[in-house]
Amino acid sequence: MTSSAPASPASPRVVVITGASAGIGKAAAEAFARMGWRVIATGRTPERCDAAEADIRKVAAPGATIDFLRGDFCEMADVTRIAGEIAGLTDRVHVLVNNAGGVRDQLYMTGEGLEATFAANHLAPFLLTRELMPLLERAAETSPPGTVRVIAVSSSGHEACPGMRWDDLMMLDDFSTGAAYCQAKLANILFTRELDRKLAGKGIVAQAMHPGVVHSNFASHGDGFMQDYLATLQGHTPEHAARTIVWMATAAELGRDGGRYFHDLAEVPAAPQALDDDAAARLWHESEKMLEGLGLEAAAG
Repeated sequence: MTSSAPASPASPRVVVITGASAGIGKAAAEAFARMGWRVIATGRTPERCDAAEADIRKVAAPGATIDFLRGDFCEMADVTRIAGEIAGLTDRVHVLVNNAGGVRDQLYMTGEGLEATFAANHLAPFLLTRELMPLLERAAETSPPGTVRVIAVSSSGHEACPGMRWDDLMMLDDFSTGAAYCQAKLANILFTRELDRKLAGKGIVAQAMHPGVVHSNFASHGDGFMQDYLATLQGHTPEHAARTIVWMATAAELGRDGGRYFHDLAEVPAAPQALDDDAAARLWHESEKMLEGLGLEAAAG
């Protein structure tokens, strides 16, 4: 990690991208670096992070700044630590891309007693967004309305989840790898809608997207069925999917009417259960309760 002075209003725009050591996240980080942005990326495996950081630096435009932070987004302590490190690097964030996540081949419990799929795909972006909110709000104070954005990388897999399992959100009583992933991707969209509602009037917009089938290491931790199924599908390169992330971060038309869902440079309909605003509000409340159980209460006000 390289240290840098806090950004000033005249500094390049700042993007935070999670899960940027490979795949879509890395491709998006490279695209922003080529545009001269200040890129703050996160990843889990040190060796892959080192390689990704080197690749991103190779393509960065003059004036771009690259910082790469290491941490496991299955662990909320790591998410909190990384949020603090980001705050030490910059005093504002213009775009937050919550991309980190993935599938598992079986039930894994984290060191904090959380199911890993739900933790990495939903609770981690929920917590990171909450912790970075002061930096997003500060960026919005000196930016045109709608140009500060939070982007969630969800999936069409949310369509296979009929609704949140409110009595067992981590599916500990009846765990299925595919169902756990689909519910977490539904949670991404519900979180995006409630986040956008809460941000109304602050000049910050939240949107969600489906990257499509991407040839990457996405399913490397998934079970054999998941890996075999994805191998049969025609997919795209990470760079193709990253185009939509960059578009969502920069296009004027994406700076209004938040809480929407996009794929391949176009708005697409989300499943009806993803548009349930009562469920979105309840998920927010339940997520806060889970974090409170870990001693991670939201700051007053």
